[in-house]
Amino acid sequence: MTAPTTETPEHALERLGLALPPVDDDPHYTNARAAADGQIFISGQLPYRDGVLPMSGRVGAEVSVDDARDLMLQATLNGLAIAAQATGGLDRVRMIQMLAFVNGVDGFAQQSRVADAGSNLLTDVLGDDGRHARTAIGVASLPRNSAVEVQFICEAKR
Repeated sequence: MTAPTTETPEHALERLGLALPPVDDDPHYTNARAAADGQIFISGQLPYRDGVLPMSGRVGAEVSVDDARDLMLQATLNGLAIAAQATGGLDRVRMIQMLAFVNGVDGFAQQSRVADAGSNLLTDVLGDDGRHARTAIGVASLPRNSAVEVQFICEAKR
């Protein structure tokens, strides 16, 4: 379901009971990098909440699919905060692509179901500007044994 056209992204977040988290800098890489063509590449985001990874492990073993969906939602929210900072505001974000990584057990095949939580958040908050191309990938491991990671390409609306 997409946000009504009269609802701002900030109001959509509030309606969902969510808020953009603070964006911290990292000394090893940049959170976002703009290309000459206007695309903005958002670094991979883990599902940190208040600086803490709430759970870790593989989906289908230590982490349930429902928990993985919650983690994907948080990782997506973290990426939205960086996109808002990089574009000058949440109302200026237009998503282009989402890459969702799911650390699952051997044979796990529900990457799309986990990624849907992030995709739904993008369209719920940004409406049509949140619609995006997407790839959901199963991986053998992720940094800090995270169950999910998400990366975006977006642009600033004019």
